[in-house]
Amino acid sequence: MALSALSFPIIDPVAISIGPIAIRWYALAYVAGLLGGWFYAKRLAARSAYWGPLRQPQPVDIDDLIVWVALGVVLGGRIGYVLFYNLGNYLAHPLEILAVWRGGMSFHGGFAGAVLAIVLFSRARSLNPLAMLDLAAIVTPIGLFFGRIANFINGELWGRPAPDFPYAVVFPHAGPVPRHPSQLYEAFGEGLVLFLVMMWAVRRFGFRRPGLLGGIFVLGYAVARIVCEFFREPDEQLGFLFGSSVQALGGGITMGMLLSVPMALVGAAFIWFAARGYTRPTATPEPA
Repeated sequence: MALSALSFPIIDPVAISIGPIAIRWYALAYVAGLLGGWFYAKRLAARSAYWGPLRQPQPVDIDDLIVWVALGVVLGGRIGYVLFYNLGNYLAHPLEILAVWRGGMSFHGGFAGAVLAIVLFSRARSLNPLAMLDLAAIVTPIGLFFGRIANFINGELWGRPAPDFPYAVVFPHAGPVPRHPSQLYEAFGEGLVLFLVMMWAVRRFGFRRPGLLGGIFVLGYAVARIVCEFFREPDEQLGFLFGSSVQALGGGITMGMLLSVPMALVGAAFIWFAARGYTRPTATPEPA
């Protein structure tokens, strides 16, 4: 063990316990992300200058949307984890799919579930789906930040071995080897940095080019995730998908990297189309 390695701060994953009821930090992270996103989304929805010819969502729309998004994130995140990260185990023990309190959520699955929920909600309320996806894209890094902090508190999704790194951490369930605190890297890159980028983007472009802000978020997240994956230990049941012997790749390609590549391409495509005005509406739709 490196002499400079940091001891993991032992934090009970249960934040509040009242009799048989236990509230975990991971659950609170979801709540904080959703409430933070809801608060900021309402403020953005109220800024008429950002929306141009588009119909602005009303406060009640944002209130209802948060419920749709919460369901999309939870269902999509769980289904994505089952399909992409541990399908064999869940096929052998299908009832384990319902045991969400034991962990196992995929961002990429949650992202797909949230997108579907927002599109369906927007069509039901006669709102521009791309503009509503843009709105969600701005506030999503808030949830990502709190989620990654919760991962660190739980001592899960730890980083790759880093015996010579002065700020490496010895995680309680990862053996005696000092590792990168990759959860904190992701909280910084996917959360804080991306949130600042999205704040700048909405002030610069508003929602007048539907799909532009969403494209910036998707591309930005994909790049941040790929970079952070070089420091994150791959899931034990998957390991490196290929290239594990190529040192130039930092140990190989992971599932997180692979799933982020199409996200980057989609994000770049939306930026290209939106920047050229192909997604700009010709008239404001009337509510149904």
